[in-house]
Amino acid sequence: MSEEFYRMKRLPPYVIAEVNAMRAAARAAGEDIIDLGMGNPDLPPPDHVIAKLCEVAQKPSAHGYSQSMGIPGLRKAQANYYGRRFGVDLDPETEVVVTMGSKEGLASLATAITAPGDVVLAPNPSYPIHMFGFIIAGATIRSVPTTPDEHYWQSLERAMAFTVPRPSILVVGYPSNPTAETVDLAFYERLVAWAKENNVWVLSDLAYSELYYDGNPTPSILQVPGAKDVAVEFTSLSKTYSMAGWRIGFAVGNRKLIAALKRVKSYLDYGAFTPIQAAACAALNGPQDIVQKNRELYHKRRDVMVEAFGRAGWDIPAPRASMFAWAPLPPALKDMGSLEFSKQLLTHAKVAVAPGVGYGEDGEGYVRIAMVENEQRLRQAARNIKQYLKSMGVNTPAKGAA
Repeated sequence: MSEEFYRMKRLPPYVIAEVNAMRAAARAAGEDIIDLGMGNPDLPPPDHVIAKLCEVAQKPSAHGYSQSMGIPGLRKAQANYYGRRFGVDLDPETEVVVTMGSKEGLASLATAITAPGDVVLAPNPSYPIHMFGFIIAGATIRSVPTTPDEHYWQSLERAMAFTVPRPSILVVGYPSNPTAETVDLAFYERLVAWAKENNVWVLSDLAYSELYYDGNPTPSILQVPGAKDVAVEFTSLSKTYSMAGWRIGFAVGNRKLIAALKRVKSYLDYGAFTPIQAAACAALNGPQDIVQKNRELYHKRRDVMVEAFGRAGWDIPAPRASMFAWAPLPPALKDMGSLEFSKQLLTHAKVAVAPGVGYGEDGEGYVRIAMVENEQRLRQAARNIKQYLKSMGVNTPAKGAA
């Protein structure tokens, strides 16, 4: 009998889990850990959303099996959201499916459309499911850069010219998790044209659609005329409405891909709990002030973090979107590597961050910082980090306390 299952052998150790285990142990020992590691919103959903959940849960008929593709009202609400936000028309019956978060949607679609040996182009660094959803499904990954510059396009061309079999799927995710990089509509226009020319499906992860800063709204690939011929897009209520644990997301776009996803999901699940889906309708259809409030709150946290960490001696580029900062290791400690640096920060500064190498080998030299603690805690993190950097012989600014 084999000592290890086939798919388990294809999965490397989950690097981020190592730091998570250390964090959990420290907290169990009573230590006050400032957790900037996981992108777990610290805010509650809007009151009217919780009220709708409770209201529907009181109904005896609400506790049976739901629909794996999502209840009709929720699919219609998502179609209406795309119309309002992006000016994109979607058919709720054939171009929208409800998923249990964008992560499950990507993994289920990978199962639906990938054959063993298929080659999938995925960004490096990227959110792990962008690669491992397809690895679990039996595909081979060829990495392309995350940074959307001219080198990105050159990498796509090389991949198509020199990979056998030719890649059939490209995954993109902007605003990027973990790098927080963004793209404009011109990027998607070029991408759609490239995908049609090369007969490649495009899967776009738009989980951070509403967390943009400095007045630059995030575009959707589906805004490009003809994009639905080659693309599907995943969104989520997790960050927009602080509903991460509710596990509600969507896939929208190309009818063939949506049909494949629906069919696989019909075998895998019966859909999210109906009261949760009803509450998700309330989120999408109801007052949208929470979206602006969350955006402003994360914007303030971003500014506080960049300023306070900078005064502590750690310069961090200000992210233009998402709830993350992609921070290069302090130059004097770069040789330590992102995993060891993350462990040291947890042990000596009581601050948890995610090691960049956990998002792909090209993430080495960086850590991902999630802005999921309040401004006071971010300043405390900066003070702790300043003391740690001093202990390591790193020069910190002489004036101004973090």
